[in-house]
Amino acid sequence: MFEAVEALKDEYAELEKRMSDPELHSDQTVARQVGKRYAALAPIVRTYTEWLQTADDIEAAKELASEDESFADEAVRLTARREELAEKLQVLLVPRDPGDDKDAILEIKAGEGGDESALFAGDLLKMYLKFAENQGWKTEVLDAADSDLGGYKSVTVAVKAKGVPEPGEAPYAKLKFEGGVHRVQRVPVTESQGRIHTSAAGVLVLPEAEDVDVEIDQNDLRIDVFRSSGPGGQSVNTTDSAVRITHLPTGIVVSCQNEKSQLQNREQAMRILRSRLLAAAQEAANQEASDARRLQIRTVDRSERVRTYNYPENRFSDHRVGFKTHNLDQVLGGELAPVIQALTEADLAERLAAVAPK
Repeated sequence: MFEAVEALKDEYAELEKRMSDPELHSDQTVARQVGKRYAALAPIVRTYTEWLQTADDIEAAKELASEDESFADEAVRLTARREELAEKLQVLLVPRDPGDDKDAILEIKAGEGGDESALFAGDLLKMYLKFAENQGWKTEVLDAADSDLGGYKSVTVAVKAKGVPEPGEAPYAKLKFEGGVHRVQRVPVTESQGRIHTSAAGVLVLPEAEDVDVEIDQNDLRIDVFRSSGPGGQSVNTTDSAVRITHLPTGIVVSCQNEKSQLQNREQAMRILRSRLLAAAQEAANQEASDARRLQIRTVDRSERVRTYNYPENRFSDHRVGFKTHNLDQVLGGELAPVIQALTEADLAERLAAVAPK
């Protein structure tokens, strides 16, 4: 039934040997890749091993049942357990997004709504930072463009797991469904008549690429430097420390001005560029990945919303899976686990349906 797992068991054993070799850890990039693959295979091998063992246990229980009736009940229990393991193994073997074991780059951009949209972008940033903190992840703001009232015109954050997470627990796997247009309904701080306004902010989530994931020819880059600026365009830096990198073959442009050092801004911009190029490569190679990313932000237009945050009703809604709750204040405080679980389960159901026998 699960003959293909035997090859994965062999790979798992080989990875275990490699991880015990001190030479592997001389190259941290390779060691991290090996560790991620080992962690991804571990639950498959554990489940498969138990599934095999239950077959022997069931036979032994049936043989002993003639001498002791309690073993008949044990055989029934083991049979049910074997069926559970088979279902779990089937889920574990479903093809997954190639970026699911990676850290994430999260971009939030203000859209329709002016200053109110920028303030909402700031609220979304706080929500994701709190969620990341709850997960035990590390966050780093790579670039930010502030607005006049304290929000963000745009902000880019790296989200990194500590150690090697279990399959499905890495930042990108958890956050990838956050991509899209998020709509807010509330009374803006700038509204003197108490009227409810609607505005939007866009979220884009990318798997963070490592150096080995994307090869970039330096001749394909145009790098410009300029002075960082703050709200309203006023200068906050008297040196040309901000960096804009254009990848000429694709036309992708990345700017960073968050750091005081031109070198640091260049490094941050390259991290974002690698992640965007990785996402583009995955889309080109895998139509399924491309379809999934079409659900993410294209234009920050209210008509393309995936979420609504209704402050007067304390209501939070995800329109893709019909998820609705009336604890918006808690969601904005970082309690995103229920909606992420709902989206993950819906995605898994689609993947299972895609590989099910016709």
